[in-house]
Amino acid sequence: MTCSPTDGPHPVRAGADKTCSLDEAVSHVRSGDALHIVTNHTRWTAAARHLVRHWWGKDPHFTLVMLSLSSLGALFFRGGLVDKVITGYSGDVFPSFSPNPNFSDAYLRGEVVVEHWSFLTFLQRLEAAARGLPAVTTGSLAGSSMADNPGYAEVDSPFGPVGLLEAYAPDITLLHAPLADRQGNLAFQPPGLEGVWGALAARRGAVATVDRVVDDIRPWSHLVQVPAHRVLAVVETPLGAHPGGLFARDLPVEPYGEDLEFWSEARAASHGDGYDRWIEEWVLAPATQEAYLERLGSDRIAGLRRRAEPDSWQDDEAAHPPDLEAEPVPWEIAAVHGARYLADRVVDLGADAVLAGAGVANLAAWLAVDLAHDQGSEVVLAAELGLWGYRPTPADPFIFNHRSFPTATMLTGAEAVLGSLVGGPGTTLLACLGAAQIDRHGNINSTVIGDSTFLVGSGGGNDVASTANEVVVMSTLTRRRAVADVPYVTSPGRRVRAFVTDLALFERDADDELALTAVAPGPGSVADRVAHVRTLCPWELHVADRVTELDPPDPAHVERLRRWDPEGRFLRPGG
Repeated sequence: MTCSPTDGPHPVRAGADKTCSLDEAVSHVRSGDALHIVTNHTRWTAAARHLVRHWWGKDPHFTLVMLSLSSLGALFFRGGLVDKVITGYSGDVFPSFSPNPNFSDAYLRGEVVVEHWSFLTFLQRLEAAARGLPAVTTGSLAGSSMADNPGYAEVDSPFGPVGLLEAYAPDITLLHAPLADRQGNLAFQPPGLEGVWGALAARRGAVATVDRVVDDIRPWSHLVQVPAHRVLAVVETPLGAHPGGLFARDLPVEPYGEDLEFWSEARAASHGDGYDRWIEEWVLAPATQEAYLERLGSDRIAGLRRRAEPDSWQDDEAAHPPDLEAEPVPWEIAAVHGARYLADRVVDLGADAVLAGAGVANLAAWLAVDLAHDQGSEVVLAAELGLWGYRPTPADPFIFNHRSFPTATMLTGAEAVLGSLVGGPGTTLLACLGAAQIDRHGNINSTVIGDSTFLVGSGGGNDVASTANEVVVMSTLTRRRAVADVPYVTSPGRRVRAFVTDLALFERDADDELALTAVAPGPGSVADRVAHVRTLCPWELHVADRVTELDPPDPAHVERLRRWDPEGRFLRPGG
């Protein structure tokens, strides 16, 4: 089906036809540009891949402005295309959230300068520029190491102390949309994560790939978020978000799911000696989108179309039945302990929502909400991507799983979730976060350890930790994870009520430190287990006068976790 101008009394007004080839589209990018690649639920754009091909080996000195780099962002590093990065997350996403050596090595060696921001502050700076404002207020960053960033200031005002973010405008923005007309009006289907502020803020405009170009976009005008005058070029690019997926409800576009296998293959290649061969095969060799899709193959594309159907989780469940007989491992034990604690806090506070962090923290949050429902709570799940009131699907542990989108009662973006509902006066929201490192004050580090280890950055963690009503941190307890004082404060600990682990529970005490209040079941006496926990905490640990014993994991709770993550991507990392 094609859409044509109406024959009625209000025909489509003629305007410049901006449709063109990928080659013509990326020619708008110049050496030295601050290049913003939008990360929404599609997570990628064919224009970015084609831009890498176009500039490979030419040393263009880009500033890469990208909310979440992921393993495909590593292409810009491998090709020597980047001098500076402005980002909220520098790491892999699939098959797990983890560091990527292309980023960490370049940052630690000083080859690429990096500015770390939280997800919300990243998009707020773009929003300020799009609105023509010099700065915008924020509730994030205060008390974190990112408060030292250029572009952030804490100032006294007639209304009290406020955090200010300097506006930031990239030179050009690349993004993918499901639908556009020939003039460049772009329609989007939420959830939107960072939204389109970068396209509205860009000094020269936006380059858009779209799955479909129509002659008249007015039937979908309620979904148009970028007007034509802000768009430089439009390229009709079927599956242009691959390996990201496309959720396209209410639009005349056939959706497709995320290619998790492709993401995993890209990650594996970027960590090893075969990355150059992978880049040649998937980036440098395919000169057109048609050649790229031919390389993917019709069977793989059909599988991605099937993956976009809400009931497709049943295929994964059948292909990967969980092992329900194995003994619980530390991550599973930690998740069960964390879920039970969080569920009790939800009920005690009458919480409206729980926002889940990535990895095992989101599995614990999912279980906590189920357990709170069992106690009569009406709490809902939220995710920083822009999901509110969603339900997880079996056999897919990823928090941004597209098959969860149709289950949500509201689809929006990070600005609404992180910037309004989290910390808003009418919402009681609890957060369940993970931590690469956590200290005795509850401060979390997920960014960098000294000059030898780069992690991933904040994501939305700082935004949530800064404004949620309460934070529960959930992880395993190891000597590397628990430290007296984190070397970099990614997320401040002032709202952290508890740190729940596989071995022990720590809760904030009157001295504003996380004190040991309970230990998990195990060999020896409670006193023996307290002594063991002390050896894992390299500071003078506060211990409650009466240390209780946590209940052992309920097999039914472990089963729920495994049905969400049957392959053990998060629950059994490396296993």
